[in-house]
Amino acid sequence: MSKRAVYPFVAIVGQERMKLALILNVINPTLSGVLIRGEKGTAKSTAVRALAEILPAINVVKDCPFQLFPEEAPEVCRECAHSECSRQVIHHEPVSTVPRGIRVVELPVGATEDRVVGTMDLEHALKKGEKRMEPGILAAAHRGILYVDEVNLLDDHVVDVLLDSAAMGVNTIEREGVSFSHPARFTLVGTMNPEEGELRPQLLDRFGLCVHIEGINEPVARVAIMERRMAFDESPEDFCGQWEDESRELVEKIKRAIDLYPQVVIGQPSLFEIASYCLDVGVDGHRGDIIILKAAKTLAAFHGRTEVIKDDIDTAAEMALPHRIRRQPLQDIVVDVDRLRRQNLAR
Repeated sequence: MSKRAVYPFVAIVGQERMKLALILNVINPTLSGVLIRGEKGTAKSTAVRALAEILPAINVVKDCPFQLFPEEAPEVCRECAHSECSRQVIHHEPVSTVPRGIRVVELPVGATEDRVVGTMDLEHALKKGEKRMEPGILAAAHRGILYVDEVNLLDDHVVDVLLDSAAMGVNTIEREGVSFSHPARFTLVGTMNPEEGELRPQLLDRFGLCVHIEGINEPVARVAIMERRMAFDESPEDFCGQWEDESRELVEKIKRAIDLYPQVVIGQPSLFEIASYCLDVGVDGHRGDIIILKAAKTLAAFHGRTEVIKDDIDTAAEMALPHRIRRQPLQDIVVDVDRLRRQNLAR
């Protein structure tokens, strides 16, 4: 069965801020994901699903349902008893690994808690008297990207599970008196239409970055969108082939940025600039400061620099602060952070 063609990430017209926020999270997963807010039909889902084509490869334990690093295997595999890798760990044999691309795992809005968290294989327990866990969506998303379309419509109990895993980096399955834990560190990417309701504040703050996108109003760009979509629908393979070189260039640029990021430095004056940004717009807590710092360093690495400049800080603040600014009840999320900062300074 041939692999289904996916619309190329680099072929998306416009929406540069959305694409940049996604790329930054690929380079630096500690940015804690991105929330993409916008009206329907603005390529939100298309961009996220296209991410899989530009994600770097990682080493995972062969046949592991929990996407583990080899170093993570011993503590989980002894309890898992799920595959060949468990036997290797139990008998102190070298663990086999394979390279695999980072995955984009989609969480359906109507998913049950068992589907998200995982459950115990009761049939295996009854037949063989051994506990064996059936991994859920959080296991599949470990070291990858967890994508939630219409994230604002998730059931509250699923939101609670996501909050716990995002905070601790661990997912715990408790069924029939048996408790089993495995790593669950993922980049959370959510898309939503604000007209359908806002997010709970607890989940909103878990997204490192937030971008608001709108439909493109420039006729030439709208025509380009129609032409590209029509070409993709008529011949997906040919269309994707036309964008292979640009896709490869972006992948290489991302790899260089990942390698360069540890070398990026930021001076103390820039740290004071970040702190001033957060104080000027009235941000609660310190998560906003830290995310701006990480995003600014990631931007510098993406542009091939080893030192953060003011433009990096400004761009990072525009993506890290909109959803963290104090709002009155029923007030919408502020989009123009710079304008709000100027208003506060003028008071």
